[in-house]
Amino acid sequence: MNEANPNPALPKAPADLKLDLKYYMFDWDDNILHMPTRIHLERKTPDGWEPYDVSTAEFAKIRRDTENYRPKEGDWDKAFVDFYDIGEKGEDVFLEDAKSALAPVIAGDAKGAPSFESFRQALIEGRLFAIITARSHSSRAIRKGVEYFIRHVLTEDERRQMIRNLRYYVARFDGHEAERSDDEIMENYLSLNRYHGVTSPEFERRMGRKSSGSESPEHAKQVAIKDFVQHVIALIRGGGVRESISIGFSDDDQKNVQAVQEFINEELRKEFPGVKFVVYDTSDPSRPNGHKIVIADHPPAG
Repeated sequence: MNEANPNPALPKAPADLKLDLKYYMFDWDDNILHMPTRIHLERKTPDGWEPYDVSTAEFAKIRRDTENYRPKEGDWDKAFVDFYDIGEKGEDVFLEDAKSALAPVIAGDAKGAPSFESFRQALIEGRLFAIITARSHSSRAIRKGVEYFIRHVLTEDERRQMIRNLRYYVARFDGHEAERSDDEIMENYLSLNRYHGVTSPEFERRMGRKSSGSESPEHAKQVAIKDFVQHVIALIRGGGVRESISIGFSDDDQKNVQAVQEFINEELRKEFPGVKFVVYDTSDPSRPNGHKIVIADHPPAG
């Protein structure tokens, strides 16, 4: 992002200003935040099957072990009931879990997951982003969690910097930033991002597809990734901008990371040859910032 205008009241971005066009796609659980939500499984023991509730981090490690673990009562909907917008909390269940996960981080007693700081910085810089999670929440429910993050994690100075950066982008793309209030600038930004719970009924309707189930979200995440890439390309090219574009994806599940790498290599890099794709594998606790993998780079200039 270009350095902020020293006069934030009148930021201007001339049409020939080169922009640093970096965009991000984030898995949420154990990638941005360690959420308290539990998956309800059953574990095989010498005496039979017993209830066994696990975190999303543990589930990522054992979900392929169908010999020793199975969903509660053989029903994946029952296993993931806390990942849907149902029950007493309804659509606010994601927000309430996000608040619980953020409380010790805000208090300084804990750290976020590996991509926490990357997400925070992306917000400050005004980057377009997508939340792509295997959860079954609506986009509106996930957006509530993001809005809470902005209000309670970013400092007042960081939120002001975020607005200044957003005004640069708006000025560059449509030239009407001076006519908009800070609230309008923020609303416009939040509405441009994507919030995909890839096993949700809403996602299935919007994408015109039927998911393969909460226990195997890889293909659904690929659909969400392609949707965001197409969305970003349409916005950037539609605004007459020709700068190079970089799009990153981060996930703590190695199976998802591998599937996304293959998807980019086999499809996206061919369909979008001018885009740099970067994947961040955040599954290894010994690498706090994850492992960066450049899948497809910009073509050489000239």
